[in-house]
Amino acid sequence: MPGHDQKHAERGAGPHLVLAGGGTAGHVNPLLSVAAVIRERRPQASISVIGTAVGLEHDLVPAAGLPLDLIEKVPFPRRPGKAALDFPRRWRREVQRVRGYLQDRSADLVVGFGGYASAPVYRAARNLGLPIVVHEQNARAGMANKLGARWADFVGTAYEDTGIRARAGVPVRRVGLPLRPAIARLAKQMETDRSGARRESARSLGLDPDRPILLVTGGSLGALSLNKAVAGAARQLLDRTQVIHLTGRGKTGQVKEQVAANLCDAAINDLDPAHRGQGDYHMAEYLERIDLAFACADLVVCRAGAGSVSELAALGVPAIYVPLPIGNGEQRFNAQPVVQAGGGLMVDDAALDAKWVGEHVPALMADKDRLADMRRRAWGYGIRDAAQVMAEQILTMAGQHIARKDSGRA
Repeated sequence: MPGHDQKHAERGAGPHLVLAGGGTAGHVNPLLSVAAVIRERRPQASISVIGTAVGLEHDLVPAAGLPLDLIEKVPFPRRPGKAALDFPRRWRREVQRVRGYLQDRSADLVVGFGGYASAPVYRAARNLGLPIVVHEQNARAGMANKLGARWADFVGTAYEDTGIRARAGVPVRRVGLPLRPAIARLAKQMETDRSGARRESARSLGLDPDRPILLVTGGSLGALSLNKAVAGAARQLLDRTQVIHLTGRGKTGQVKEQVAANLCDAAINDLDPAHRGQGDYHMAEYLERIDLAFACADLVVCRAGAGSVSELAALGVPAIYVPLPIGNGEQRFNAQPVVQAGGGLMVDDAALDAKWVGEHVPALMADKDRLADMRRRAWGYGIRDAAQVMAEQILTMAGQHIARKDSGRA
């Protein structure tokens, strides 16, 4: 069986990069964004991904044209029990499986983006003496990336003060969130022609670009509290603004009933440009091209997931963030920095109701100067080149690793 160096030579100079992460879109999208930039800058690079069969990576990674090596999901035990007793055996098995993947792929460097798949990859890479790069997209680092940072050679974060600790001499740098390609393209367009991007996007969704636009979204599954609060204030909102309400899958019927009760069916519209002018409350379960809604929105009401906050800040779109009221308040930490920078507002989920929306949102939509200031401040806080910075760091470090190996063989 050929050794590592022989296989590396047979596969070409590379570099051979293994990316790890998955579970949610928050882990998978940054991974794919960085991979796309690496392929653009170094077409000869070999890139593969390690993930699980139960996360979004199972579909998204192959769809992006990247090979996916699968491991089992091994959550860190948080309390005593059968899972805790079984953890060491399962952990060793998956670390050994990853080690085989890294050797088969002739890996020069490993990049982890968090999630269940990353932790055993960090351990196996450490055992093999491979350089490790970590990217943390949340304001509070997850357990896998905290582990990986102990062995990492570079740590990039989307936020300052994530709680992640690297070993002495290893940089921990706020690089931002690697943006999805559609968002990255929109950011470039908005930097040079924000007005043109707004007009084009508004028209494509059947809205009037010359009137204010409010976007409401709770993500692909929607958010019941956001839906009820905004729909309950539909009359006050339509006095000031057009509304794009992305209700979440299976929730349009409830919102439609509530809006119709406050107004009438004639006020309700969809996002078909052929229906422009047939109602100002535009409703859909989900919008695949969310970049179009971001481009034309004057204000967004949304949850405070790390991806949403980073993308809206990168685009300079003001938002009212309503953190998901579960866990340890992670979403509140995500929104806090941009809110403190003046690029958004934050409202507790318990405080958000139709009365609050009716009293605050129409007035803000009418205040063009305040929205313009929030837009400038959000843009100033946002970062738009994270994927490029991460890709450059990865390629540089991989090149250094290859050079060290070559000099050792000389």
